[in-house]
Amino acid sequence: MRKLTSYLIPALVLFAVLALQYKFPSEIESVRIKVFDVFQWLHPREYRDTPVRILDIDDESLRKYGQWPWPRSLVAELVVKLNEGGAKVVAFDAVFAEPDWTSPKNVIPLWSKNPEAAALLAQVTKIVDHDAIFAGVVAKSPVVLAFGLTQEANNSRPAIKSGAVEHGASGDAAMNYISPTYRGAVTALPKLEKAAKGNGCFNTDAEWDSIIRRVPTFFRLNDTLYPSLVLEALRVFQEESTYKIKLAGSTGETSWGGNTGFVKVRDGLLDISTDSRGRIWLYDTGYRAERFIPAWKILDGSLNPKTLNGTVLFVGSSATGIKDTRATPLDPRAPGVEIHAQLAEQMFLNDFLERPDWAEGAEFVFLTLVGILLILILPRVGAIPCAFIGTVVVGSAIGLSWYAFERWRLLVDPVFPSLAVLLIYLVSSFLNFLGAERERSQIRGAFGRYLSPVLVEKLAKSPKQLRLGGEMRIMSFLFSDIRNFTSIAEQMKPEELTQFMNRFLTPMTNIVLQYGGTIDKYIGDCIMAFWNAPIDDKDHAGHACSAALDMEGFVRQWNQESDNNVHVFPKLKIGIGVNTGQACVGNMGSEQRFDYTVLGDHVNLASRLESLSKNYGVTTVVGPNTVAEVAAPAYLEIDLIRVKGKSKPVNISTLLGGPDLKEHAPFKEVYGYFGKMLQDYRSQRWDDAEAALNRCRRITLDGIDLGMLYELYASRILSGRINPPATNWDGVTIAESK
Repeated sequence: MRKLTSYLIPALVLFAVLALQYKFPSEIESVRIKVFDVFQWLHPREYRDTPVRILDIDDESLRKYGQWPWPRSLVAELVVKLNEGGAKVVAFDAVFAEPDWTSPKNVIPLWSKNPEAAALLAQVTKIVDHDAIFAGVVAKSPVVLAFGLTQEANNSRPAIKSGAVEHGASGDAAMNYISPTYRGAVTALPKLEKAAKGNGCFNTDAEWDSIIRRVPTFFRLNDTLYPSLVLEALRVFQEESTYKIKLAGSTGETSWGGNTGFVKVRDGLLDISTDSRGRIWLYDTGYRAERFIPAWKILDGSLNPKTLNGTVLFVGSSATGIKDTRATPLDPRAPGVEIHAQLAEQMFLNDFLERPDWAEGAEFVFLTLVGILLILILPRVGAIPCAFIGTVVVGSAIGLSWYAFERWRLLVDPVFPSLAVLLIYLVSSFLNFLGAERERSQIRGAFGRYLSPVLVEKLAKSPKQLRLGGEMRIMSFLFSDIRNFTSIAEQMKPEELTQFMNRFLTPMTNIVLQYGGTIDKYIGDCIMAFWNAPIDDKDHAGHACSAALDMEGFVRQWNQESDNNVHVFPKLKIGIGVNTGQACVGNMGSEQRFDYTVLGDHVNLASRLESLSKNYGVTTVVGPNTVAEVAAPAYLEIDLIRVKGKSKPVNISTLLGGPDLKEHAPFKEVYGYFGKMLQDYRSQRWDDAEAALNRCRRITLDGIDLGMLYELYASRILSGRINPPATNWDGVTIAESK
């Protein structure tokens, strides 16, 4: 029986893995594309010169010519210069959806009503509308405009400037393979669309992790196909009028397993390889300065426009304030216009990444054959020879996949089949190990993996308590989290990250235990703790506040040690949320597995307060019940918020120090002036609120920086002046984020 099991269970694992690959292709794909990102990182596309350039509205252009959007008259001047210089295409990575607000007819209503204005009105109305100027220039120039597609339904429909001819099997259509289906559009003004030579969609459709890897050539709005901005730009460049779409099963194209969708798109003389949904794999070069030409150099004549003769220009921005950033496999903050330019370069160079429609089947066959091989030989030859065989097979898979990428630009996944093989090997080896080992008895420490030490001792004395159920208690809760932990973790190797977490979490845990708290759980870098269970604690709120202050002190010491090179880890900022209230505490879970934990709205609020702390530039945010429960520490009320899902607002405060700080004269001044500022702000007395806020700014609190909090309210006061809230506004801030 044991011998049969050594074959049967690995066979079931193989079957389950194959079913997983068939049943959850999108989940497998999410892992696979990460491997392809690594391939690009190791071997990025070589940058070669093409007619493609980016006309960059950079920071210097904004400094010289004002904030974006520029008046359409200025944009028209830019297009005229480019047209005179011989640019073949000027494609805008922006939607001119609204009338130019700087046009005379739009500015006149803003003028004050006085005799002087009336005298000028007749003259000003004779000035040509800026949109009309721009439309006139567009009509005489090789301009391609952009539009955006949305899931919000509307009646807006972009103008179609080109046609498309499909070649596929009988009854097949490109529309069947394009997703998602959009329901609305944001388009340029009709007069501009009518004048333009081309009109394309500038959507880029990021992947699940917000990284752009595959960009559609065509988009679907209800039952109509629209080309991408890049396709339109190159169509106008070639002075073509029609696209040709080739589907699998059409003449000369092999269909693997039925109609499998797009094969390629022909744009004039350019053959564009796509995946089955008509998307192009972005083969990234990373940032290259050669692509970018500052717009100001064209406008002020620093660069002769004739140097751009015969080019395709994508007009976009890398400016800090308006940069349309997108993440690519090689650049987490690439300007969106750079993606369009890179795709155009790939089309000119015929340099595409391809994942053939046979790749999925090849990976499936590889996994099946190697899996069966391992299942058959492992019980016979043992773990070590089988490990060698598995290593050779996995190494070969990775090597061949890399060679296919580097040599032919083919994307074949080595990871999922290799991991599946490894899983089968481990399961088989583990079964053999179990057959040679006696069963080990459960020990008391097993509970220590998921229960607090105090609770383990309590359960050991009274095992009847190890059951599902709970009780309602007034408790205090603390959540602590490291700010920007993901960025910190990405810079460390796994062993370094382990050392870092141990060095950080151990002292933080000791602080909680020192004040009689219970560690509920660690959620990555987050610590969740509570007081007044399972052991009664009458001063639970005070202990939670003391723990929060000590945690802040530990982080200050940590940062000092980092500055003094006592340890190699980076400086940290943390957020802490503390709240008090009724919650259900007890053994929660299922009959098979449960944890001692807490549930309730007051627990959720503590977690929300920790998350909100970064918005106010403070470390610890405390709920109103905690403030009412223990008045000794130095609190400063910072806002009145209404959290999502709740109708009643709550006052939140920041915990700045202990009783000594509360009696400190500068703190008393800040406490008074900031409280007055909040009253004036909520009463819409903006001048009085600003005056009180300025008094706060002039007071120095040793070791405490409230600059971000002050800037937040300065911004709110300014916003209140410009766009006053409703008269019945209650001063409440809506906390939408979680």
